[in-house]
Amino acid sequence: MRALERSHQFQPGTKLDRWLFSILNSIWKNEIRSQKIRQGAGFVDAEEVLKTDGAAQVETNNLARQVLEEVQTLPEVQRVTIFLVYAEGLTYMEAAEALDVPIGTIMSRLAAGRAKLGQLNQDGSKARQKTGQGK
Repeated sequence: MRALERSHQFQPGTKLDRWLFSILNSIWKNEIRSQKIRQGAGFVDAEEVLKTDGAAQVETNNLARQVLEEVQTLPEVQRVTIFLVYAEGLTYMEAAEALDVPIGTIMSRLAAGRAKLGQLNQDGSKARQKTGQGK
């Protein structure tokens, strides 16, 4: 929803997945700030809370890229449902209302999407082990 609301800010020629990830990153940082405030820590700078070493950040960025690539392979209905529930934080009921489908359909799409992502992850791990890239 946030990407759709801010679609006018997207600059043609840039990578859509990077633009979407920056939106998700912003949402995540805002959530961390609000959690700290709710826990009584007052206002905090998310950048201070999220300081990490460079290697960990690179690994996180690589993982996020891999997840986005795998999610992009899902059928559109599963991909949209996953983004609404996991990225935007909608409840199953809210997602069902947004997509105008029964809540059972949301649950089914999420289960199918998770199963497919799990299979992709297993297949990718096996391929990396065969090439000597896995742990």
